Amino acid sequence: MARPREFDERAVLDAAVQCFWARGYEATSVRDLAQGMGLTSASLYNAFGDKRSLYRRALDHYVEEGFADRVRRFEGVLPPRQAIEAFFDEILERSLNDPQHKGCMLVNSALEASPDDPDFQRAVAAVLIQIEAFFRRCVLAGQHSGAISCAQPADDLARLLLG
Repeated sequence: MARPREFDERAVLDAAVQCFWARGYEATSVRDLAQGMGLTSASLYNAFGDKRSLYRRALDHYVEEGFADRVRRFEGVLPPRQAIEAFFDEILERSLNDPQHKGCMLVNSALEASPDDPDFQRAVAAVLIQIEAFFRRCVLAGQHSGAISCAQPADDLARLLLG
């Protein structure tokens, strides 16, 4: 019979995100992860598999806690233009208040981990597509309401905002 987990998965994924985000995938050792997550290496492997699998879980967690959470809080709740502004305001505030200046873990992942890894390329691309789709929906809604100019196609504006 397998032993039940004796840790809060969300908390240890938060810790894994912080480790990977601060050091990057390559520079973060399993020992760093175990220490940062408050687990033994054996528990880490049993719960999450190898380092690569944990990195993918941590990146998914980062996206869910960041991007997906922002979309839930802003889209359909705020007027479209304000939703876009709030999206960027929150990112800027978090970035400016980060003493380590870590940047965006998704962008860091795109630059570090994915060039030689088709699975990570697809994972990062899928999130970027979701972000662009959020911007497109907001732009279209804003154009429909008159809050955003129709001088440029929504697809172009969405790609510009993603960039």
